[in-house]
Amino acid sequence: MQPRITPAEAWRRMVLGNERFIEGAPAHPRQDVERREALAALQQPDVALFGCSDSRLSAEIIFDKGLGDLFVVRNAGQIISDSVLGSLEYAVDVLGVALIVVLGHDNCGAVMGAIATLSPEAPNLPASVRKMVAPIRPAIQRVAKERGIKTEDVDVNEVGAEHLKDTISELLQQSEVITEAVANGTLAVVGANYRLGDGHVIPDVVVGEI
Repeated sequence: MQPRITPAEAWRRMVLGNERFIEGAPAHPRQDVERREALAALQQPDVALFGCSDSRLSAEIIFDKGLGDLFVVRNAGQIISDSVLGSLEYAVDVLGVALIVVLGHDNCGAVMGAIATLSPEAPNLPASVRKMVAPIRPAIQRVAKERGIKTEDVDVNEVGAEHLKDTISELLQQSEVITEAVANGTLAVVGANYRLGDGHVIPDVVVGEI
């Protein structure tokens, strides 16, 4: 499906919403009864957001959005999986979003957990949790090697930034639907980090034109 707005306009609106949130003056748009009723039969979001499940990363609040504005996919540590790929490709190919935002954040618990699994005194985490955070390990090992330090001594936020880049690379490598849309200029992908303390969303990786 052809997007209704350009990737640049979609990102501009996200930035403006985040600015309202930072300033403590959200508009709370499109959250009324009329909007709810209008969306009962059809959704037309302009942006898909793939982010961490952290309870502090409520996408619609951070970007001051309303019902039907964002197609949101979340899991701990924003880890690429078949369900994530399928959801994002659905957003691009069927819903016609113009932008995918991959949102990480500082002091990420999933990143901390991944670092802990590489410690000599690794905690006894459930097997499913260890499997979930395993894709973060390459970023940990890369940071440790570059810094010349042990894996357990790496900075969680530096690892998080590297993992965000890895996530976007994996997304583009695995999805022909997404890479073709970017090449056609109908889609952009922005990797950004959310600062828990002040609410800023800082773009770190941009693929496409915004």
